[in-house]
Amino acid sequence: MKTGCLYIILLLVCFSLHTVQAQVKEAPAFIKVTGEVKTPLQLTMTDLTKMKATMATLKDRDGIDHRYTGIAVQDILNQAGVTTGKELRGENLSKYLLVRCADGYEVVFSLAELDSAFTDRTVILAYEVDSKPLAADKGPFRLVVPGEKKPARSCMQVVELVVRFAKE
Repeated sequence: MKTGCLYIILLLVCFSLHTVQAQVKEAPAFIKVTGEVKTPLQLTMTDLTKMKATMATLKDRDGIDHRYTGIAVQDILNQAGVTTGKELRGENLSKYLLVRCADGYEVVFSLAELDSAFTDRTVILAYEVDSKPLAADKGPFRLVVPGEKKPARSCMQVVELVVRFAKE
């Protein structure tokens, strides 16, 4: 009899937990753009998928090419009003982009490394790989930096892009 009651109680607890979990909705994923920008941004996945998509290929650790879909970082910076193109000269060349990830990992780029007036390489903020959403442990956003010998700056779980001036 006691075992039967415990079984029923366990079933009720499991059912209740399942019901609560079904009612909890995931917060939409977003990325912030802050710092030396005219317009600070908080872009959701919906915002990004409305922008012009770009593709880039990146090899994994096994040497297999994967095709990523996302937005050119330059386009995101342009939307935030960051100094680019013809304005990227003089003291503005000392600006850099700090990319922050959910786990505390950070990487840095000079703005010129991301600007089509200076380079033919397009760095993207990806939200898909091989036509599928990024895995939870890699996304929802990943920076893809094609053409680098080491993928150290192709960081995962990107949460913020911060533009700053370099200081001594």
